[in-house]
Amino acid sequence: MDSCVVNSPLGFTRIKGDADGIVSINVLNSEETPSEHIPDVLLDCVHQLQDYFEGNRTTFSFKQNPKGTDFQKKVWQALTKIPYGKTLSYLELSKQLGDVKAIRAVANANGKNPLWIVVPCHRVIGTDGSLTGYAGGLHRKQWLLNHESPVTQQTLF
Repeated sequence: MDSCVVNSPLGFTRIKGDADGIVSINVLNSEETPSEHIPDVLLDCVHQLQDYFEGNRTTFSFKQNPKGTDFQKKVWQALTKIPYGKTLSYLELSKQLGDVKAIRAVANANGKNPLWIVVPCHRVIGTDGSLTGYAGGLHRKQWLLNHESPVTQQTLF
């Protein structure tokens, strides 16, 4: 398994993967030293994340291989269908998956998402529109939603 650490506008990010695909992308809550060398199997992911942060990418096409249960993978797949710049509530997501009573299980699977940003768990909000739990911290969730928002703030000057 290859690994690297890159810097992003939201902090240092660790990427892990191999020839079968990217296994995890995690934002770190600590200072790290960025990798001097990016392994070839991780390069496409690194470039696509850079494009995303620069505002030049709304979807990801590199090979992914997240590890999880069948249910978690089903939830993560549903998350990838939430369009860039849009949000969905946990309740709506549970309905889409066919079981409104599974809202807690859906939220739990959402919280175990191993592919930060790429599987856009940050696009899931509370039914009342509030920002709810986010493994990377609510400040990052807010930043990502603002970054993806089609509405740009006008400045006075």
